Amino acid sequence: MLARFIGKSTTTPVGVYASTVSKRYSSIISVHRDTKEDNPNIAFEFNSENKKRAEEIIAKYPPQYKKGACMPLLDLGQRQLGFTSISVMNYVAKLLDMPPMRVYEVATFYTMYNRHPMGKYNLQVCTTTPCQLCGSDSIMKAITDYLKIKPGQTTPDKLFTLQEVECLGACVNAPMIAINDDYHEDLSPEATINLLKQLQEGKELTEIGPVDGKRQSCEPFSGPKVLLNKEPNDIRKFTRADL
Repeated sequence: MLARFIGKSTTTPVGVYASTVSKRYSSIISVHRDTKEDNPNIAFEFNSENKKRAEEIIAKYPPQYKKGACMPLLDLGQRQLGFTSISVMNYVAKLLDMPPMRVYEVATFYTMYNRHPMGKYNLQVCTTTPCQLCGSDSIMKAITDYLKIKPGQTTPDKLFTLQEVECLGACVNAPMIAINDDYHEDLSPEATINLLKQLQEGKELTEIGPVDGKRQSCEPFSGPKVLLNKEPNDIRKFTRADL
């Protein structure tokens, strides 16, 4: 049983273990290797707009605790460059007077920081239990079949990057995906492909949230049950008198 989890092969010599689990990007981002797109020799600094934003963020913290701005500044750098490069991390470290290693620890711990170049649209498919029970496997298959990429890969035109992620907190609207910062919920394979086609055509996705039109938010499919009146509901109508 233990061998199933640590990946021990029956043909591998004693004491040598070989992983049988495919790597996910979240398992390989903690080790930096210089590449053409990501190395310390590539200069980075905030543009004029983001410099002002960075000053506003840092000003929220006492001077002795300005390192608390590390996470929002990393996010700001990622939004400007497209991913959290080693140069972005070094720049933030210098800006906050932090040892670079402290910034590396943050950037490699939280999976919200993408440590490799991304496509224009980051497709994050939730496959945790609620979404999986509601059909996330079919959503993932529809995307991989349509775009011809697997989780962790980017399309040749650099338009889409596909990621398999853990719970995004929209379980009641499962299955769902996040495209960059926006949630698209109550999906079917057909609705998912329609979203991708719109993006390929250069259209902005104006409808956020449930895509099937059956509900506006996270209310039951049969319709809202509470907060229907302008006046507050009398809680006594919903509780037993003998309690």
